[in-house]
Amino acid sequence: MSDDQQSQSRRWLIKSLVFVPMGAGAAAALHQGLPTANASTSAAQAEGKPDPYTPKFFNEKEWKFVIASVDRLIPHDEHGPGAVELGVPEFLDRHMQTPYAAGNIWYMQGPFMEAAPEFGYQGKLALKDIIKVGIKAVDEHCVNAFSGKAFADLDNNMKDQVLKDLEGGKIKLKDISSKLFFADYLSEVRAGYFADPSHGGNKNMGAWKMIGYPGMRADYLEWVKIRDRPYPLGPVDLAGRRG
Repeated sequence: MSDDQQSQSRRWLIKSLVFVPMGAGAAAALHQGLPTANASTSAAQAEGKPDPYTPKFFNEKEWKFVIASVDRLIPHDEHGPGAVELGVPEFLDRHMQTPYAAGNIWYMQGPFMEAAPEFGYQGKLALKDIIKVGIKAVDEHCVNAFSGKAFADLDNNMKDQVLKDLEGGKIKLKDISSKLFFADYLSEVRAGYFADPSHGGNKNMGAWKMIGYPGMRADYLEWVKIRDRPYPLGPVDLAGRRG
């Protein structure tokens, strides 16, 4: 992916999320039961380097895929930090261990059938299973298509092309729709990038600083309609830490 493409991708990502509520209520709704990160994993990391975090949900092969794919979906560039350095892989591993990811608040009884998009997800896999099955299927596709190389072993251009083809539904995966997997996986990556740091991602509130989001400050209503000046104060997280 070229520098221009990366910049355009990041700008599109930010525009698509800048008006999404990221307060305590939204975090609770999206990440019910999410384990919190301890203080030892809250420091900002060097460019492209993940925290020394040991995954509990993902196995070794899956973890390599997660780090490699997250790095390509939101790479470090001149606009701000990348998803890996902000701890998004840790967020994903923690979130996959929650009741939400297990489908505990979903209706998971059959029949399972094809339906129009307005009826929502109709499959039998919970979110954590969609991610697990999808990662395995993508790696199997890459091994067959790229002379035995798993996704994490491809060069960046190849990784980008695989991700684009998944998004467009151009790759037929075993046991799962490529578009479904990509959409859910990207949604999780975005959530981890912008969520409160207590959930494992957005280390040191790096994503909030990049977009000028105030975080959990008690009152900034006077700035809501101001468009010609950046918000002058750093963000505050749910624990009261100031960025």
